[in-house]
Amino acid sequence: MSREIDPVADWWRTAIIDMEPGRIDLRGRPIEESIGTERFPAMIWRLVTGGDLGGARLDLFEAALVAAVDHGPQAPSIAAARMAATCGVGLQSAMATGIGMLGDVHGGAGEQALDLYTHVIAEGAGPALDALAARGVRYVPGFGHRFHPVDPRAPALLGLVDAAEARGAVDGRHAGAGRAVEAELARRKGRLIPMNIDGATAVIYGELGCPPPLARGFFVLSRSVGILAHAWEQTRQGGRNKGPTPPGHRWTYDPDEGA
Repeated sequence: MSREIDPVADWWRTAIIDMEPGRIDLRGRPIEESIGTERFPAMIWRLVTGGDLGGARLDLFEAALVAAVDHGPQAPSIAAARMAATCGVGLQSAMATGIGMLGDVHGGAGEQALDLYTHVIAEGAGPALDALAARGVRYVPGFGHRFHPVDPRAPALLGLVDAAEARGAVDGRHAGAGRAVEAELARRKGRLIPMNIDGATAVIYGELGCPPPLARGFFVLSRSVGILAHAWEQTRQGGRNKGPTPPGHRWTYDPDEGA
């Protein structure tokens, strides 16, 4: 028998938190039982997914979060946060500015890579890459890097996945899919295009059972640490209304642009 819907109390419905004066339960567990006993990555996983994570699987999740925290002021999200910090907006707005830059092109490759791996597991690397090409995708998400011939984060993460697989904590299917893409790309291009941080974290999130959109969400959560660090550093350094280039360097004026 269904209960009557309360137009006020049922305006929001959640399984995440139950709270009343003197009590805060997160996913059915009193917060005081987690304080001092539950690792922060375990809390993140439990709050977001509703499941518990421990052992080698928790270590993998934590490693993925650690690996993606920052990539320097040349990253648009970091640069935007630093510029915002010089405009007197406060840390929260500087962080929001940087986080708002994380979209399909900058920040979305992990989600896209995990979606690719799902197709590789089902269809094979060749057909999955063919499908990308048919959609006009120019860059295979999760592979290659503008700065690093080999992204140092990817082998470190994959080594942890291999160790977790050896212990039976994960099944290795997504790691196999990532390596199959890497091998197929090398065959087609005639040179190695190695997996990058997005491809490696997508492996971990896939091994842990995440749907692709959560890969982006967890990347944003991870990168927000670097965004905070840079916004705070810039706040302490000072500066006022800093733009993307020093004042002595001007843009190219082209009256025919867009004509």
